[in-house]
Amino acid sequence: MKISTILDHIDSGHMALPEFQRGYVWNRDQVRGLFDSLYRRHPVGGLLVWATESKTATHRGEGALAAGVVKLLLDGQQRMTSLYGVVRGKPPKFFDGNPQAFTGLRFHLDGQTFEFYQPVKMKDDPLWIDMTELMGKGTAGLGEFVTRLAAQPELAPKVGEYVGRLSRLLSITEVDLHIEEVTGADKSLDVVVDIFNRVNSGGTKLSKGDLALAKICAEWPEGREAMKDKLKEWAKSDFHFNLDWLLRSVNTVLTGEAKFQYLHEKSAAEVQDALARTTKHIDTSLNLIGGRLGLDHDRVFFGRFGVPVLARYLDQRQQAKLGPMGEKERDKLLFWFVQAAMWGRFSGSTESFIDQDLAALEGDGDRLERLLEQLRLWHGGLRAEPGHFTGWSLGARFYPVLYLLTRMGEARDWGTGLPLKASLLGKMSRLEVHHIFPKAQLYKRKQARPEVNALANFCFLTKGTNLDITDRLPEEYFPKVEVAHPGALASQWIPADEALWKIERFRDFLEARKVLLSAELNRRMEELLHGDNRWLAGPASAVPPTIAVGGGITSEKEETEIQALNDWVESQGLSRGVVSYDFADPQSGEQRAVFDLAWPTGLQEELSQPVAVLLNEDAATIRIAGEAGFRCFSDAKSFKRHVKAEVLGESPHI
Repeated sequence: MKISTILDHIDSGHMALPEFQRGYVWNRDQVRGLFDSLYRRHPVGGLLVWATESKTATHRGEGALAAGVVKLLLDGQQRMTSLYGVVRGKPPKFFDGNPQAFTGLRFHLDGQTFEFYQPVKMKDDPLWIDMTELMGKGTAGLGEFVTRLAAQPELAPKVGEYVGRLSRLLSITEVDLHIEEVTGADKSLDVVVDIFNRVNSGGTKLSKGDLALAKICAEWPEGREAMKDKLKEWAKSDFHFNLDWLLRSVNTVLTGEAKFQYLHEKSAAEVQDALARTTKHIDTSLNLIGGRLGLDHDRVFFGRFGVPVLARYLDQRQQAKLGPMGEKERDKLLFWFVQAAMWGRFSGSTESFIDQDLAALEGDGDRLERLLEQLRLWHGGLRAEPGHFTGWSLGARFYPVLYLLTRMGEARDWGTGLPLKASLLGKMSRLEVHHIFPKAQLYKRKQARPEVNALANFCFLTKGTNLDITDRLPEEYFPKVEVAHPGALASQWIPADEALWKIERFRDFLEARKVLLSAELNRRMEELLHGDNRWLAGPASAVPPTIAVGGGITSEKEETEIQALNDWVESQGLSRGVVSYDFADPQSGEQRAVFDLAWPTGLQEELSQPVAVLLNEDAATIRIAGEAGFRCFSDAKSFKRHVKAEVLGESPHI
């Protein structure tokens, strides 16, 4: 079938994309390659389509299907989307991706090469032909291009040659592509998805979540967008979750299992109802975690895979019509959540551990008791020790714990003396990480980076106070704080021994503050247990080595750079990365390293290797990331060049 006919079929709704297909992921280099091959009449492969009745077909996008039999693209989406985008000058109705990948394609009549528009290079050169303009005007507009060329005296001798090349470009849409059809009454969605996966075994193979969503959308076409809308709503509140996470939460609420295979047995109506229940329970969980624990934004929201378990628990209560939770039950549930997150329960084999916890919620008796007992059997003692605060960087597991203590307790700002609650207003009242002993002063004295950025050297202050303190030493500014706001230092767990405020005693200060922090954490955990302290009884869990892990964001400056880089990636039509990615042992959940910004399944999900941005990291962290298969970048500039050149296929110059 001619390309022009296929494009017409897309316009008329006779050809579309099945719901289970992933979005458009090609880059500019791939688009250039396709058009170069078509221009030179090299083979570009055929298409595989699923011929099915339009009344039962579930397709992507808002465009209506034609009546009768329609063809849904199983193999060839990227090629046809690229062709449609360049020829029509807009994406097809089923498009979901980055339109920059096919916008602005040019052809040079002399060099016979395809490139994307570059103003400086192409502005005054009439030999660069806009492919979309040419294709839009067709053969009827060929004379216009010839007239332009003939108006340039220096080009007149080669006009005949150029006309031949323009005609060859226009005839790209007359190229025939072989179409193979999957058809027949026996070709159910399951069979077609299996065929799709076999065809795409080396490329866009669907994940278990994709397969589950495909089956849902076969009966409920609006399902994907309904979930995306809820994700956008949470993102506005600075909680960034992905579709797979939400779908897993729906799965746990509906089936009581973590594995997606159990979702396949459910009807669209059941899934739709479960989504409404799940999002309500997630909202409740976020409000409880933010309001009671103070973990009110994405950077400090650890243990997110504990939320599906919370949602299941809340749904069981709702189905049993138990009414509102009392304070004791609420706090005990939050105790489990904090403890599971603190010890990395879901950082290893996530699905297996979720399943274990869901199993503990089944049956009669006290489900919370079983959940906590299972956690204790897995981890050991749940009481914190000073050594647990040995970690460093903003990616350490106990960094959110420090934030939690600040929000839950009576921690006060050292500039205003006011409690550091979530209701503080104004730009200068935003909480920032403050190095108690300033970095510049410590580096002058050759302190190691892990000690400079140790958790025990962190506290949270308002932006205004942080700026006022600048790089002064504690022995200078602590006495002034104590005079102005008595008790404010103690509220942030600062040792009372003034001898420890001197930089010569920095390491002793860290050890003393770890003792205070661990004691405060245990107090707050006891508070959540309302006197039922048996869960904190017994020997404490193993204390990590002196410096537990490498890597991680160590300053506000680094955090700002990472967030800006993540925003830039999103602006390019790609998925956001995971900030402070917790790289852990899959079985024990023990944290091995923290990667500043990571895409564990690739920038183009499952189409490219894992990627990590590691700013100012040591060789050990980079080695761990490399051994785990991550492609590592040590600065934003080189990472952007990689994205431009190898992912988007654009000019790598930044």
